[in-house]
Amino acid sequence: MTATSRRAPQSAHSRLGDFTADPRILTLIAMALVCGLGGVFGAWVLLKLIALASNLVWHGRISTVPVNFETLKPSLWMALAPAVGGIVIGLIARFGTEKIRGHGIPEAIEAILIGGSRMSAKVAVLKPLSSAIAIGTGGPFGAEGPIIMTGGAIGSLFAQRFHLSSAERKTLLVAGAVAGMTGVFGTPIAAVLLAVELLLFEWKPRSFLPVTAAVLVAAAVRPFLLGHGPLFPAAAHPDLGGTGLLLALGVGIVAGLQSGLLTTLLYKAEDAFGKLKLHWMWWPALGGLAVGVGGLFDPSALGVGYGVIGDLLAGRMPVDAAGRLLLVKAVIWIIALASGTSGGVLAPLLMLGGVLGAIEGHWLPGGAGYWALIGMAGMMSGTMRAPLTGSLFACELTGDFTALPALLAASGGAYTVTVLLLKRSILTEKIARRGLHLTREYTVDLFRIMRVRDVMAAPVDTLPAAMTVEAAVGFFTDAMKRHKSYPVVDEAGRVLGLAARAEILRWMMEDDAKDRTLGEAVLGEPMLTADPDELVGELVERMVDCDLGRIPVLDPDGRPVGLVTRKDLLRVHARQRALEADREAAPLFGARAKAEA
Repeated sequence: MTATSRRAPQSAHSRLGDFTADPRILTLIAMALVCGLGGVFGAWVLLKLIALASNLVWHGRISTVPVNFETLKPSLWMALAPAVGGIVIGLIARFGTEKIRGHGIPEAIEAILIGGSRMSAKVAVLKPLSSAIAIGTGGPFGAEGPIIMTGGAIGSLFAQRFHLSSAERKTLLVAGAVAGMTGVFGTPIAAVLLAVELLLFEWKPRSFLPVTAAVLVAAAVRPFLLGHGPLFPAAAHPDLGGTGLLLALGVGIVAGLQSGLLTTLLYKAEDAFGKLKLHWMWWPALGGLAVGVGGLFDPSALGVGYGVIGDLLAGRMPVDAAGRLLLVKAVIWIIALASGTSGGVLAPLLMLGGVLGAIEGHWLPGGAGYWALIGMAGMMSGTMRAPLTGSLFACELTGDFTALPALLAASGGAYTVTVLLLKRSILTEKIARRGLHLTREYTVDLFRIMRVRDVMAAPVDTLPAAMTVEAAVGFFTDAMKRHKSYPVVDEAGRVLGLAARAEILRWMMEDDAKDRTLGEAVLGEPMLTADPDELVGELVERMVDCDLGRIPVLDPDGRPVGLVTRKDLLRVHARQRALEADREAAPLFGARAKAEA
């Protein structure tokens, strides 16, 4: 009998490599270019819709020139307009799609993880429309969450027109999402990092390269649609040296504490809305009413607030105004977002972190504008659990890359605080509340680096091919403890098949079974074998495909050198746990140190 699915060591080695990319990646890159165009165009449409809604609500005119909420005068309409917008959003969510509720990034993650990276056309249309209404009527939100979801929907819809796997659809969904982010903010490097840290859940060329292509085409087209240069251009800040890095670390730690407090308060407010007897369709109206009341105290807290962020980075905001903005913005943002309306979190996070940093900057060297920038990076990194994205995002927003070391220090400090204090981020808590657990940590899969020889049991007990089926029944039923199956070998020691206890009982029911030998019985039976140099992960995939739990491991001559069972595979997980948990110090001197050297 010839063993099936046998792999020679040389062919197994030739297929191995650092990456799993194949020429199909070129097709994905080409498709990602289309998604990149769709994402940046979606960003342009979203920003124009926000400006149009703002002008209609506050000035009664048809225009796409951005409205400066800071110049609005408190009035009864300011208190009511956000509530009216909330009513419209509630109706859209109730009779359109509930997917428009929230700030977009958790919904995109959920579509990736459990939705097969499929998003509907309703989302692509209603998400930007509802977000434009929410922000245009004064909602204290940003455009990044909506455009991530909108761009992702564009990429997903395009991918669904072709015969693609779920992983390939995910790549195009993320490509459209981060292309949209690039269109809004002009931050291509941070957009790619956002994809890696938040959306892709992998680090592979088959996803990284198409996403990068989409971001680059978005960056190339953006100047023709939305203008050149950084969104908040700033002069290079002074290098404060080691003292500056320590101070930035401290500002980052404070931003992490601020982030943890805001995240906790947000979900407490969401729990409070959940206890209301009122249908959720009306919650955004209640949140909008809170926004309107907050606007009466400080109109600059309304809307996206790009003008306010610019003032913070320029160091033009007095301490008293910054303190009032910090309090009002935090309260109305928490209540409005918890109500289930539509809007993003990134711009509010930048503003809240920037305000606190600017307040601290009045007593720190370098100026309030510099520390506002540091606070923004820390707040974004701690809240979104994306320190690399936060650092580069702040650099690209301002064009000031000299501040990158300080930004990295602040981002690392904030990230440290939030991962220690909170099990989940503002993005993943909502997903967890829907019953889905996910992990943000990427580790090496031991199944992909260990060989079969590292886990197989050896030596192997075998049964001779000349043994009769009747003798085999006696062998399995005597008092000694037996394995569930044994390799059957010929006189030369080559494996002919596997004899399992259940199979032998089946053979006994056949005619002339007692006189048949095991060699004759296993003849024609399918058998899966392994090579000792094969990767464990590849063997696991074949075992799952064939629904087998015991696989003989053969040398090039077909002789058994080991056996792999499910129990052996579970030991790989135990080894992973040992690598994480076992702690020991290596001696610097002595016999053991010499031996290890």
